[in-house]
Amino acid sequence: MTTPSIPQTVVDLTWQGGMRFAARSGSAEFVLDGPGNTVPTPVQALAGSLGACMGIDLVQILTKGRHALKALHMRLAGDRRSEEPKRFTEVTLHFAISGDIPPDAVERAIALSREKYCSVWHSLRQDIALRTTYEIRKDGAQ
Repeated sequence: MTTPSIPQTVVDLTWQGGMRFAARSGSAEFVLDGPGNTVPTPVQALAGSLGACMGIDLVQILTKGRHALKALHMRLAGDRRSEEPKRFTEVTLHFAISGDIPPDAVERAIALSREKYCSVWHSLRQDIALRTTYEIRKDGAQ
């Protein structure tokens, strides 16, 4: 039995001058810029993609587990090399979760995202130190 293939991800990029590129993938459009003055740099977009990927996993896992997730806020901080290539060497991702959710459910969701589901994480170099932390706010505060 073969695994069904996932459609290829295709992004078309058009240079707009300077270090700015317009990108389109399917019906989604976005802009990336080297200086990052008004739109994300490619590295900021990568960091945001990693956070969003793990966040999506947490939402899906916790809600499928019938936990009362009220809000989720994440903060990603990435350390990069000072010399070229200025790649990420360490990433810390903190999850602030609002709802009446047991800590073991949160820990399990984070582990499943990291070990199995987050395709962005699994597309990156695995020698990046990825640290995750979380807090649960039962009062629903963000």
